Amino acid sequence: MDQSVPKPPATGVITAEKLEAFTGTDLHDLCDAAAAAIDDGGGFGWLTAPRREVFERYWGGVVLVPERTLFVGRLDGTIGGAAQLQRPPRNNEAQAHIATLTGLFVAPWARGRGMARAIVLAIEAAAREAGFKVINLDIRETQVNAIKLYESLGYHRWATHPHYAVVDGTMIAGHYFTKLLSDPA
Repeated sequence: MDQSVPKPPATGVITAEKLEAFTGTDLHDLCDAAAAAIDDGGGFGWLTAPRREVFERYWGGVVLVPERTLFVGRLDGTIGGAAQLQRPPRNNEAQAHIATLTGLFVAPWARGRGMARAIVLAIEAAAREAGFKVINLDIRETQVNAIKLYESLGYHRWATHPHYAVVDGTMIAGHYFTKLLSDPA
């Protein structure tokens, strides 16, 4: 990824929104932000950033999958982070009330400004609006700042998987979180 392209001076205006289609430099910015986050160890499954064409196909696919909704965070209009709201499969009637927050990341140059919080809150609002009563997520134990964010937003850690991921040949635990969005009855 070309991360040598300088970012415009940031005034600090953070927004978070649902992204249904790429316009302008959105796809380029999303690929760059994701690569920067992955390279900094804050990836969302990837340990090394894939080639640009792989990233472009991945993000293009995300916006096409009916069970996924892509949310992006912008710093002064430039995408600096993202996450996805994942709906359960249509045949899972017993868990139709549960959505999953997945793939949250923020590029290093956009961190410390509230972007991750804005993205999570936008996803929660969309989940509530869609009628979901619960939102779940899982995360590597090494993602300490993200864990603090989730806990500050009322997510409850309900389990730990001791062999959740392998990073640099080392087993890393992962934590499972849940949040009640509304009365489950």
